[in-house]
Amino acid sequence: MKDLNGKVAVVTGGANGVGRGLVEALLAKGSRVVIADIEQRVLDTTCAELSDRGEVWGVRTDVADEDSVRALADAVFDRYATCNLLFNNAGVTSGGGGLPWEQEPNDWKWCFSVNVFGLANCALEFVPRMMATGDEGLIVNTSSADGGFAPVLNASVYAASKAAVSCFTEALAHNFIKERTNLRACVFYPSGGLLETGLWTAQRNRPDSLARVRPRPPAPMTTIADFKAAMEAAGTPVKTMDVNELGRFAIEQIQQGKFIVSHDLDKFGELLHARADAIAAGSLPPSLHPYE
Repeated sequence: MKDLNGKVAVVTGGANGVGRGLVEALLAKGSRVVIADIEQRVLDTTCAELSDRGEVWGVRTDVADEDSVRALADAVFDRYATCNLLFNNAGVTSGGGGLPWEQEPNDWKWCFSVNVFGLANCALEFVPRMMATGDEGLIVNTSSADGGFAPVLNASVYAASKAAVSCFTEALAHNFIKERTNLRACVFYPSGGLLETGLWTAQRNRPDSLARVRPRPPAPMTTIADFKAAMEAAGTPVKTMDVNELGRFAIEQIQQGKFIVSHDLDKFGELLHARADAIAAGSLPPSLHPYE
């Protein structure tokens, strides 16, 4: 997938944040981009703002809803008869408390409905159609270092969902190769610094049916301001990453055929070696951030 000019790309959660960064990078490469997002107003605004950069089309989609994803796939294949790149990027936090036992069932249901079942819905609807065309295709699943490499302790449910994304993507990629298909898969870890995205305010899209039953318990680092303050108090410099720069980086890595798309792989590699050593010894592996 070195030449992206004219390729059809679908980006879920593409109207803002990391998703929009991917959309802008794809348009710069000449791709025809379908933005799938749950927020109609933001979707309309983004499409209008990017319309002079290439062919961009917005389709309101709730990835947690099977029918909504099926309608998206129908619309894409009716219009283009193909899909070359599918970015499963839509994601939310759990919105629960900081400690695992302070989460409640609806926190799990909401987080997994988007991060895991949303990915599943898209894979189930798009992959068979993409295989049927015989065209080259790539599935890009957005995971997180939180869960994909090791858990952040006060985001246990989110970490569990992203661990599922990484594991599924590996299995998907191996099966694409084993079955000799023209499809490939890779996993994208947004990285390089603190990301000021809508993930911090994901509660705005939480359905009433999955609202918390109990009041949300106090938890550290629930907002980006909290996170910055905690990092600075610990003496750790806070580096931010521009989402457009991150989008360009991701697309370049994809064009180079990388399976793991991430900054700081040397650092994460050291962490994973430490985790492997602990597992081999039957010990508790280290978390993403050390604690005393």
